[in-house]
Amino acid sequence: MTEGPHLSSLLEAILFGAGRSMSVDELAKLLGKRNFQISESLSELKKDMGEREKSALQLSDVSGRWIIEVNPSLSQFLPDSFKPEIPQRLLPAAALIAYHQPMPQAQLVDMLGQKAYDHVRDLANLGLIDKRREGLTRRLTTTRRFAEYFGCPEVEYRKVKSWFRGEAAKLGLTSAQLAASLAPDEQMTIAEFTGNEEATEVEARTEE
Repeated sequence: MTEGPHLSSLLEAILFGAGRSMSVDELAKLLGKRNFQISESLSELKKDMGEREKSALQLSDVSGRWIIEVNPSLSQFLPDSFKPEIPQRLLPAAALIAYHQPMPQAQLVDMLGQKAYDHVRDLANLGLIDKRREGLTRRLTTTRRFAEYFGCPEVEYRKVKSWFRGEAAKLGLTSAQLAASLAPDEQMTIAEFTGNEEATEVEARTEE
């Protein structure tokens, strides 16, 4: 009887084909395995991929979710057309998180409304943000994958925040205006965060 493929090989195929991050629980249910079996095989796969000579891909754990991505050493040599496509609707949330991080999810909801929950989920699935439980909300920060996508020369989230704020200052934009400028077709109105939990509605649209 022919023996089936190794679990780590199946995980590699699934994660590569998915093109997004997946949790251990999600992978366990998909393959009908126990969580500890998936965790052990993912660790084995990560080690194996890291030892492959001149490997173009790597396996990363981003806030408890696993994703196969391009080795960061190759990112600067790839043409822009090969960057992962991020839906325009997610860009305002991504910019606000970068500008205000570490950002409570509740604050993002105050600025964007209830759709912020979906945007956080989708950005996390793409491996662009890290979301960690903090009290009754979640603490949102950017990831290395985020920095690479936006061409930020820094990776650590505090430095990414400084860089993002610097870029906004060069353009003379508030965080809400910068966020909306990244998705002009959405015609968004974003509540500007003032730092004292008082939000003023700002019509943050790109001027024609």
